[in-house]
Order: sequence, then C-alpha cells, then structure tokens
Amino acid sequence: MKNLPKIALGAWAWGNDGTFGGSLASETLRPVFDKAMEKGLYLWDTAYAYGMGTSEKVLAGFIKGLPRDSYLISDKFTPQCVDGASPTAMRDMIEMQLELMELDRFDIYWIHNVWDAPKWTEELAKYFEGRENLPLIGVSNHNLAEIKQASEILRAHGLKLGAVQNHYSLINRSSEQSGIPDYCKENGITFFSYMVLEQGALSGRYDTAHPMPAGSARAESYNPVLDKLEIMNSALGRIADKYGVGIAQVPVAWAITKGTLPIIGVTKVSHVDDAVKAAGITLTADEVAELERVADSLGLNVIRFWEKEMK
Repeated sequence: MKNLPKIALGAWAWGNDGTFGGSLASETLRPVFDKAMEKGLYLWDTAYAYGMGTSEKVLAGFIKGLPRDSYLISDKFTPQCVDGASPTAMRDMIEMQLELMELDRFDIYWIHNVWDAPKWTEELAKYFEGRENLPLIGVSNHNLAEIKQASEILRAHGLKLGAVQNHYSLINRSSEQSGIPDYCKENGITFFSYMVLEQGALSGRYDTAHPMPAGSARAESYNPVLDKLEIMNSALGRIADKYGVGIAQVPVAWAITKGTLPIIGVTKVSHVDDAVKAAGITLTADEVAELERVADSLGLNVIRFWEKEMK
C-alpha cells in the first residue's frame, strides 16, 4: 500500500444525506478531487452510510480509469446498513461496495461503530483471514476497551488492528483523555481524527451573526453555542495570523502536531488548498497548550448522537 499522507480527505458531505445542509453535484466536486490529487492528497475516506452509496458512487466516478496505485480508498462496514440476521451480511456488504466502486480491493476498511461490534469484527476477520492484498483494518467510534477487544479478535485470526478513527478535535479530546492515541502509538496503530473542524464550527466561518444552515444536523449541535465558539475561533485566529493562514488551517495543524492523521471534509477547491497549507504547519508546544487551555475553559460537549464519551 502507498504510504499514508499527512491528511485524508473525507467524502461524508458528498452523500447529500442532510448532515451538512445543501446539496452537492458531482460536476462541482470533480475540480475538488482533481486539485487534491494534483497536490498529493490521495487518501479518500467514504462509507456506504454517507447517502446510502451516494458518496461512494461520486468518488467511484472520479477514480475510474486512474492507475490503482495513484490513490487510496478508505471505506466502512456500517452495521445499521445490513440485515444483522444474515450469515453473509459482512461479505455481501463488502462485495456490494467493491462492485459499486468498481474496485477489486479497499486500502483501509473499518468497522464503522460499536453496534454489535464484536460480532462484526469477528465476521470481518473471517472474511479477510488468509486473503492476499489485505487492507489496513480499522475500527471507528470505539473506546479503549473496545479497541483492545477488537485487536484480540483480529489477532486470533492472524490479523492486526492497524487503524482507529474517532471524533477528535480541540473541543472534543475525550479519546485523548482516555489514553487512546497513546495506546495506538505504543501498538503501531494509526489514529485517524475526524471532525477536527467540527463540521466547520472551528473554521471561523460561522458566528452568532452568521449561523450554520438552518435545518442541518450540524446547526442543531453548534448554533446554540456559537458564542463560545467565537472565543475558540478568536484564539485560533491569533495563531492563524502568526502563520499567515486562515483559521481553519490551525485545528488541522493542531491534529497533525498531536500525532494524528486528520480526515478533512472537502467540498470546495479552497478546502484542498487549505489542507495543503495546514500540512505545512507545525505548532509549538506553547501554542498547543494555549489552544487547549481556551478549549477547556469553554466547557463544551459536542459528542454527537452516534457517539459516546470515551472513558
């Protein structure tokens, strides 16, 4: 497998599932994909759950015809999207996704959440055991005990847990506080941080005068606390000015400086340019400490409905 870049690009919003508000057409996303590939950001994170195949289909259209070694695809098994009683649910989901994306393999494959996770991790292990061209196997939205359990299940089948993906940002560091990144580092597991920008809440784009799109899922979570987010974004802005970048680059640089691989949602060419800039910034220990001090002072709880506190 190609080396992992510093940043993965997320195609969650490409699913047009109502989470972000608005609707994205394939033709408007094509320049985003092309710019990313040009800039060396070739790791794409998607899931069937993102619009029930919509995100995957859009991405499939863009990678079609490209050399297989020019990109990496990260996809997921979402338990809620299958018939849990079917003995072939895991195989059926993986093979359906591969067919949908016109691929012969995934580069990274995840158990998307902890719903009946031990069962599905076992099924995943059985599916991949003994196969060639194995993907990096990961689990998402797992706490430390669940991560260790998944690792044991995979190990019993001669497989290794290679990745963990959790919601991790300046204003949601519960994974860090429970020791997950440290465990990953000690065991050669790549920690992927998603929602580093809190779906735009830490981008400086939104404030009390400019709330998120009404009716979107993210608006329900962040619009009520925009006054506190203004304080966080002000602190981010001071560091952004120092480095000559936009506010949105600083949370991403923070996540990289913390040793994680952030997944950044991209819907505009400018988002790709921002990601490239963020990858070039290394924050100092004092800057990291100051940002975390401000974040902690706000007392925000941005754990979303599909998640839990990592303890």
